[in-house]
Amino acid sequence: MTASADPRLYLDEVVSRLTGPGGRFEIVEEEVLGASMPVMKNRGKAVGDLLADSLRWGDRDYLVTADRRLSFTEHAAAAYSLAHALRERYGVEKGDRVAILGANTPEWVIAFWASQVLGAITVGLNGWWVPREIEYGLKHSRPKILVVDAKRAAALADVDTGGITVLTMEEDLPRLIAQFPDAVPPRVDIDEDDPSVILYTSGTSGRPKGALHSHRNLLAVVDYHRFSDALLAAFTGRTAGDDVPSDLRYLLTSPLFHIASLHNLVVPRLATGSAVIMHQGSFDVDKVLGLIERERVTNWGAVPTMASRLLEHDDLGKYDLSSLTAFALASAPSSIAFKDRLREKVPFARNALVDSYGLTECSTAIAVANSQDLEAFPGTLGRPIITVSLEIRDPFGEWLPDGVEGEVCVRSPFVMLGYWEDEEATAAAITPDRWLRTGDYGVIENGRLRLTGRRSDLILRGGENVYPTEIEQTLDEHPAVRECAVIGVPHPDLGQEVAAVVVVAEGAHVTEEELREFAAERLSYFKVPTRWRITSDLLPRNATGKTLRREVGI
Repeated sequence: MTASADPRLYLDEVVSRLTGPGGRFEIVEEEVLGASMPVMKNRGKAVGDLLADSLRWGDRDYLVTADRRLSFTEHAAAAYSLAHALRERYGVEKGDRVAILGANTPEWVIAFWASQVLGAITVGLNGWWVPREIEYGLKHSRPKILVVDAKRAAALADVDTGGITVLTMEEDLPRLIAQFPDAVPPRVDIDEDDPSVILYTSGTSGRPKGALHSHRNLLAVVDYHRFSDALLAAFTGRTAGDDVPSDLRYLLTSPLFHIASLHNLVVPRLATGSAVIMHQGSFDVDKVLGLIERERVTNWGAVPTMASRLLEHDDLGKYDLSSLTAFALASAPSSIAFKDRLREKVPFARNALVDSYGLTECSTAIAVANSQDLEAFPGTLGRPIITVSLEIRDPFGEWLPDGVEGEVCVRSPFVMLGYWEDEEATAAAITPDRWLRTGDYGVIENGRLRLTGRRSDLILRGGENVYPTEIEQTLDEHPAVRECAVIGVPHPDLGQEVAAVVVVAEGAHVTEEELREFAAERLSYFKVPTRWRITSDLLPRNATGKTLRREVGI
């Protein structure tokens, strides 16, 4: 095929070739859990099969930390040995839960793959939870095995584990792996709609719910990443194919109990032969940049709070970051002004910045905006990714045309099975024909999604709907504002009034009156905050970087 001189036309040609009849990623219409939707025709059925397939990558790096290096061969041997121990010593079978509670380590990943090849359901517990929350997660998921690191093992002294077998990453896992050095892959009959993983929602309001993901969900994510790699290869001249390992090297800085790190990094990179460079411990800019330089990292997906630390760094130029060609923001929203500052001050963000929109319930991104999208359509989150159907709907579930604001609803093979043992919450979130109601509000403009706010964050002021996101992104444009959170507080006449907590940038000074005037020039009068708190203390955030609004005090 002769390449078109028009990049957009060439992209369309490549996509058609890859996804059309006979293509490597051929898309067909099939029934999924009673609803017809686009899926990839040539797909796997069990997540655990990826481990056996990974042996073809041999001695290439799979997991790399500051002081360890694990090849695909070494990793698979360890995972199979642990799987054998879990089955023979502890009776773990298909459908049993194996919970993992710990910081990012190679052992976390090994435990994940060991449970997957057994057909067990891996439960990723939030490593930031306090004992009370850990106890809730254990009672809710009822695992047969709990794998913990030493720090979390100490916290279990204040937790009623209910007799669950606890295995430590530092001592028990190496011992068990060493006892079965020649373990072979177990034989387990898996259906693609069997459950595979439980990950807990961030719980920004109320108790967290367990999003139950199927083998279909995770394998669809893998195929999406394979497709993206093939698309990139078509534009860069790289060789791409199922038997050709990828030389891309991915930095992991977010927790493994989140879809950004587990579903969209650790799992697909086992399938593509890419290296996962794992930063451990709390986020430290210099350590991370040093790891990028040493390991020649090519791709990094960061939460906005990490990216903001880059803006505060005195000398990014002392590191060789030339290998980094893709820099994505994920897991939490960021403003147009913030992205502008990144492009201005962070060299590798100028032409490599990507933004996306996704949620735990959807396993991966719903929409992605590349650097060209962000420049041409500030504030956009891009177009829906492959096999995702997206609609904006009114409160009655009716489709709304482009330009009209409503709830973002999606249907795809990425959408979770439901919430673990919570039929009521599942029915409220997923319609009978498998459309997920995200709870987010947005609008379609130029074929691209722009979010306007979350339903749960909505402020009702005197009958007017006020979405905090719009106000926060406006205040973020002020040079003295480092970050901010807008919340609704009770008002005797209006029901609620708009309040803002503003964190000032280091060395900056700003008054309430200055901020009020700044907002009044850019927002309708009823959106301008009437109550303010100006502080130097950073906002409380959860493990994925989202602001914990219920903990923000005015």
